[in-house]
Amino acid sequence: MTLFDQISEDIKAAMKARDKVRLETLRNIKKVFLEAKTAPGANDTLDDADALKIISKLAKQGKETAATYTQAGRQDLADAELAQVEVLESYLPKQLSEGEIEDEVKKIIAETGATMIKEMGRVMGVATKKMAGRADGRVVSEIVKRLLS
Repeated sequence: MTLFDQISEDIKAAMKARDKVRLETLRNIKKVFLEAKTAPGANDTLDDADALKIISKLAKQGKETAATYTQAGRQDLADAELAQVEVLESYLPKQLSEGEIEDEVKKIIAETGATMIKEMGRVMGVATKKMAGRADGRVVSEIVKRLLS
C-alpha cells in the first residue's frame, strides 16, 4: 500500500473516530499530495519518497508556525499547530539524533576523502542522499562544517 493510499484509509478511520485534529491534518496532506500528482510533469503519480518529502516539509512548516505563534504570545494556536505536527511526524521515519548524524557524517567524510571546508558540497551531496527524511538538513550542514573546520 502506498503512502497516498494509507493516508486515504486513515482519513476514513479518523472520521469514524471523530478525531478532528487528525482528520484535518490528513485532509491537508491528501490535498497537497493531489496537487503534487497533478502538477505538470508528474504524470499523475506520486511515489513514497516524494510523499515523505512533502510530509517532512509540512511538519517543518508547522514547527516554524508554532514557534511564531509562541513568540506572539498565542500558545493556544501554537498547541493546535504542534498537534498537527505530531500527526505528520507519525508518517515519517524515525529521526536520527545528533550523535547518529555525526557518526554518519564521519563515515561519509572518510568515504569521500574530504579534508577541507571547500569540499563541503561533496560531503553534503552524499549525506543528504543517505539521510533523506531522517535528518534535518540544517543540522547535517552544521555538523559537516564543524567536522571539516
